[in-house]
Amino acid sequence: MTAELVRGQNHPLSQSRLEIRISAGTPVAAAAALSDENGRIHGTEWVAHPGAPVQPGLEVSRQAAADHRLAVDLDAVTEAVHRVSVLLALPAANGGAGPARFGAVAAPFVAVTGLDGTEVASYTITGLDLESAVVALELYRRQGAWKVRAVGQGYAGGLAELFADQGLSEAAQLAAGIDEAVARGLARSVQAPPPRTSEGDRSRQAAAPAVGPDQGAAPQGAPGPVPPAYGGQPAGGQGQGGPQPAYGGATGPHASAGGGPVNYSHPRRQTSAPPPPPPAAPPAQPGQPTRPVAGDATGWSMEERLYNQVWGMFEDLARTAAAYRSAVDFAESRMDKELEQALSDPRSRIGGQGDAAREAARARYTQLVDQARASLDRDVAQLVAESEVVEPALPPAFARWDNPCWHAYRVPMEIPMALRLGDLRLPEAESIRIPMLLRLPLERGLWIDSGRTDSLDGSFTDSHDMRRLAMDTAVAHAARLLAVYPAGEFTVHVVDPAGSGAQALAPLTQTGVLAGPPAQGAAGVTEVLARLTQRVDLVQMALRGGAPDALPPGFDTSQQLLIVNDFPHGFDDRAVNQLRYLVDEGPSVGVHLMMVADREESAGYGPLLDPLWRALLRLTPVPDDHLADPWVGHAWTYEPPAVPHGSEVLREVLTQVAEARRTWNR
Repeated sequence: MTAELVRGQNHPLSQSRLEIRISAGTPVAAAAALSDENGRIHGTEWVAHPGAPVQPGLEVSRQAAADHRLAVDLDAVTEAVHRVSVLLALPAANGGAGPARFGAVAAPFVAVTGLDGTEVASYTITGLDLESAVVALELYRRQGAWKVRAVGQGYAGGLAELFADQGLSEAAQLAAGIDEAVARGLARSVQAPPPRTSEGDRSRQAAAPAVGPDQGAAPQGAPGPVPPAYGGQPAGGQGQGGPQPAYGGATGPHASAGGGPVNYSHPRRQTSAPPPPPPAAPPAQPGQPTRPVAGDATGWSMEERLYNQVWGMFEDLARTAAAYRSAVDFAESRMDKELEQALSDPRSRIGGQGDAAREAARARYTQLVDQARASLDRDVAQLVAESEVVEPALPPAFARWDNPCWHAYRVPMEIPMALRLGDLRLPEAESIRIPMLLRLPLERGLWIDSGRTDSLDGSFTDSHDMRRLAMDTAVAHAARLLAVYPAGEFTVHVVDPAGSGAQALAPLTQTGVLAGPPAQGAAGVTEVLARLTQRVDLVQMALRGGAPDALPPGFDTSQQLLIVNDFPHGFDDRAVNQLRYLVDEGPSVGVHLMMVADREESAGYGPLLDPLWRALLRLTPVPDDHLADPWVGHAWTYEPPAVPHGSEVLREVLTQVAEARRTWNR
């Protein structure tokens, strides 16, 4: 029976091999500290954290996530260790984009379980406010036995204050190292879908490209206001998250938009009809699983249902793979323990007893693994069946380039919820690909890595081919962005200093969808960067002054994308600083960056560019296992979108986009 602990309460532990399962409403960094009987940490090597995830008897997650599983083997810790403390910290407390205190998020839940998933004790950490780091619970040794105690001790000064309180002399250095490791992990993480609300007006309208600096940009995967249009009125009324105040207006629950009449309606009262129910699955045959149906997730439109269904498939595959890996790890550890016991008994060495014990241990291992594999195969087969009905039903923004929906493409009238940037897969489930969907408008730029990548199939791609593939991938992404936005709502600029990307850029240049010819040479780079940075400054000043409608006549309010090829060639220090400025400040006012670059080639700038790379979502032109999910942190293999060989679908779509732009500009 599970013991539900309150702060200060303890509970005995009957097992030495445990899992600590953590669930939080926002990505948190998890760590575990070893300490002596007085609670002192003797050195940085006594702490397992994302930068050093494995210590004797401990293994923690390598990145921040909303769900964690920490592995603990109490028999493997040294005799000098008397406490194992489980630590949680908010990555945003030291410069991130999320919440900066635990009082602003849901109370974290921590559970101690056996390797089979049986809960031993659980603790919900309540009463936190300004704290950004907390000691959740501790496993401690008492008279030769281990117990768990609910602690819930928070620190407003973050991990540095926490480690200093536990006697670690290198507290600040270790906290900084953990922050750096978490930042690297967040930079490669796939954003989580925003939480779905059950109340309020959920009707979606076209979102506008700016976010007010006084309200800040919402982090990837975090709830935030729907960006209003530059004119001061929220785009689409209340949007998905309920009523939002306009920039420069009041901020109370009854605030008016743009200084208009006060709205006295209750902010959480529904003002639109409930959504129609999702399609029902046909009845299944006796003994057979329910047949999947496209769009059977919750949502107020078919697009939202499909979006939520894809994310549900993504999460299901992540968790079923995690269960399989955990079962295999448990089977291996039990077999090792049984073999060790058999070999340590001298009597087993006489006759065939030792051989029989070893065969029995291996047979039990095989049985457990086969059971886990059968469960995984069953779940994967169901997901494959669901994918087979979902994939053909996806709208163009969510669909692959080989989907027939592109042959009936028409320029849309409103902005979609999300955009497909490729596919994700796991090695345990090669038969299924999960669409990688990114919410729109973009909340951070993209980095198409043209550097050498360790090929998963052992093939070799030279640097010249990698640069060509990277530009082809960038063009495919840009074409899709142009295709899913209404005419005149998305503008693409290109900086190609040496003209090396001319062949790959041909679909964009020949169809006339670019704002102008690709900028070449140092002068062209300077002109484009100056124009876009000036645009960012102008919009920010208008928003800070509370006069978003005071922008110059004819000001282009569309989303702006700058494709930068062949960086750092042709970029001086001023241009580099402008790029960093666009990466940091541009997304909040509708200016986005797509870098096509090899990080090693810019190594001459030193750590100056590290924040730039971390702020961009890294994608590769060839399959690479560098992305992580926001639930259990699996390394997923990313596959870039590919236009079928010999297909003219991309040019046909761009031709329609160009014609719609010309009609719109008349």
